[in-house]
Amino acid sequence: MARDTLTGSRIRERRIIAGMKQAELAKASGISPSYLNLIEHNRRRIGGKLLLEIARILEVEPALLSEGAEATLIQTLREAATGVSGSGAELDRVDEFAGRFPGWAGLLAAMQRRIAALEQAVDTLSDRVTHDPQLAASLHEMLSRVTAIRSAASILAEPGEISPEWQGRFHRNIYEDSGQLAETSRGLVAYLEAADAHSAAQATAPQEELDKVLEAENYAFPALDLGHASPEEMADRLGGDISATARTMLTEYLVRYAEDAAALPMRDLAPVLSEKGPDPVSVAAAIGQPVARTMRRIAALGTEASSGLGLAICDASGVLTCRQPVPVFPLPRFGSGCPLWPLYAALTRPGEPISARIVQPGRPPHPVRAFAIAEPIEPPRLDRPALCEATMLIVPGRDDDGGPALEVGVNCRICPREACPGRREPSILGHDVSAAF
Repeated sequence: MARDTLTGSRIRERRIIAGMKQAELAKASGISPSYLNLIEHNRRRIGGKLLLEIARILEVEPALLSEGAEATLIQTLREAATGVSGSGAELDRVDEFAGRFPGWAGLLAAMQRRIAALEQAVDTLSDRVTHDPQLAASLHEMLSRVTAIRSAASILAEPGEISPEWQGRFHRNIYEDSGQLAETSRGLVAYLEAADAHSAAQATAPQEELDKVLEAENYAFPALDLGHASPEEMADRLGGDISATARTMLTEYLVRYAEDAAALPMRDLAPVLSEKGPDPVSVAAAIGQPVARTMRRIAALGTEASSGLGLAICDASGVLTCRQPVPVFPLPRFGSGCPLWPLYAALTRPGEPISARIVQPGRPPHPVRAFAIAEPIEPPRLDRPALCEATMLIVPGRDDDGGPALEVGVNCRICPREACPGRREPSILGHDVSAAF
């Protein structure tokens, strides 16, 4: 939309900042509230005389309403101001600042984007150091070899005579272990150098390979929805460059997707979703489908109704087996997430849906509405409880979705919240979290 057609949006923004109701501004301007509503939604153009009058009432320059500043620049400046507590930045004049000092505004916005990118890099690297299976296996192997060498060396250093035969054995063990240690060290260095030479997002584990394939397809597979391909054919086409393990996981994912598509076609889901909104419990009740399946289908529906929705699925151990993140609610790349998520609360109440408004640390914070449920993935058994799987649908918060939001995180290692009852390890961020233990 061209900038000159966004005058109504800027009028609405300035009216809200001024704390004025739409009817009050319409009365003061000498127009009807319905006509002002059309103007604010950019459905009616506004004449010069009326624009000047509204600018006078709102106590702003007419140019700020007719020209304004780029929306992305304004949003970035707001994020920079709200990200620092007690900054004292005049949020009600951010549009004026961007208009009068575009160079400084652009520089500040660029610095804010740089800070956000660096914070994301820290999160990614921390997550990798914590959960990377290749790195963990290499470090474990190195520690084992060092322990063995130290044990053999301590025996040789003890006072007393040791027979030549046993001395030879210990020397041979030290030689072999040191050789293995050197080989493992070289392999670890090569692995880290290869990771550094490629992008930080390069897949290094089967789950990460699967996530990259699903992200590339936007978590939707129209060929399976329409029955034009089988899950195996789709896996062969999409999994040519991934490992055998990742391809097996991809096939399992696509088999479930095809089963969901056959049981709940998009043509049946779309009209109910349009009527009920992204409430999986209400939608599931209306169409007679399990709630978890309804969540998966809503997350895969590529229409405006589901734009920006996220999905998280975990097994009974709490490890995420499916992750469909959204920008305002990132998910950990490996392992489990924050224990305060409704996803994990659902595991303690199988079959009972949960809805909660939650928010992760952010600049500014972006609350989301989370729906979660745990359902069994196998028939009932007498010898042990049936295994359950928890599913959580993430719906970005709306202005009218009121009420306090539960403060959660991504996972403990990169969460800045200090006094959290669910914290299981200190954060790597520069906050004092000792009071939480």
